[in-house]
Amino acid sequence: MKRILTIAFCLFYVPSSLAQPTFAESLALSHSVVLVTTKFDGGTGRASGVVISEEYVATNCHVIANSSGVHIDKLQHGFYPKAIKADWKRDLCLLQFSQLPLKPVPMRDTATLKYEEPLFSLSFPRGGNVPQPSHGNVKALYNAQGGTIIQSDVQFHLGSSGGALFDEKFNLVGISTFKSPGRGNYYHIPVEWIKELMNAPATNDFNTMEVPFWAVPLVERPAFMRVVVPYQNKEWAALKDIAQKWVKAEPASTDAWYYLGLAEEGGGDIEVAKAHFKKSVSLNGRKLGALNALSRIAYLQKDKQALASLESAVRPLNQEDADEVANKLAQL
Repeated sequence: MKRILTIAFCLFYVPSSLAQPTFAESLALSHSVVLVTTKFDGGTGRASGVVISEEYVATNCHVIANSSGVHIDKLQHGFYPKAIKADWKRDLCLLQFSQLPLKPVPMRDTATLKYEEPLFSLSFPRGGNVPQPSHGNVKALYNAQGGTIIQSDVQFHLGSSGGALFDEKFNLVGISTFKSPGRGNYYHIPVEWIKELMNAPATNDFNTMEVPFWAVPLVERPAFMRVVVPYQNKEWAALKDIAQKWVKAEPASTDAWYYLGLAEEGGGDIEVAKAHFKKSVSLNGRKLGALNALSRIAYLQKDKQALASLESAVRPLNQEDADEVANKLAQL
């Protein structure tokens, strides 16, 4: 793959109890999700894109950057763009066509999403010929690059870059773009950037030296990316340092307080962690990770009243997690 593609991109189906589109609904939507094929010295690349107007297909810039040619495939035909509109730093590119015989999808602003809201995606994992679905939920919403980055557990991998992320009403809410190590760390750029980019000038130049914001050196990446490895490696002091700076920069971020609580919990400072998890929940009552963390502490402290309250808060968000809280309560 290309020079800047340092993180794997792929998608596969994950069973879910959430409401999901029927086969007929997925088939109808799949007509708006296209296979993007690029040419490079020594080979080709395959990724995904989504039709957002009669003229434009949205995809990731890292899909087409420094290629010698690109086209989309649909309805057993190849369509060649006449120009592109590129925001290399945000990793969003629009392929511009004279006119496409494909139905554009409606868009919904990312800023209106809620934590744990159900989502699903359609893309071409592993360069297959048929778009495949993957299902999950909104896990977090982050401020970055003047927009809202969606973190979900909608899984994706090689070939799914540029894929379409939908809400339950089949509105496009994001473009599947990058991931971090670990479970549930899949990220999607917002549709608001698509709307902004449509007003930008077009070009025929696919060459760039710019690197997407998520692929810059680690110290330059957003805090929500820098906390992942210290958390997974249980490097609590390093995690606390990043989280404290994040809280200072974004005191209204439920996720900043959540990661600060995780660092303190891991370091054994339970009461301070508890206070910061409560702060996270006070900022967003749907922050499931913070609610689950509070249930761990309530179980440790044998606080039946707190566990009962937490079960009620968790159950509308995740039945399995609520059952775990109920089991903790039953053990006390």
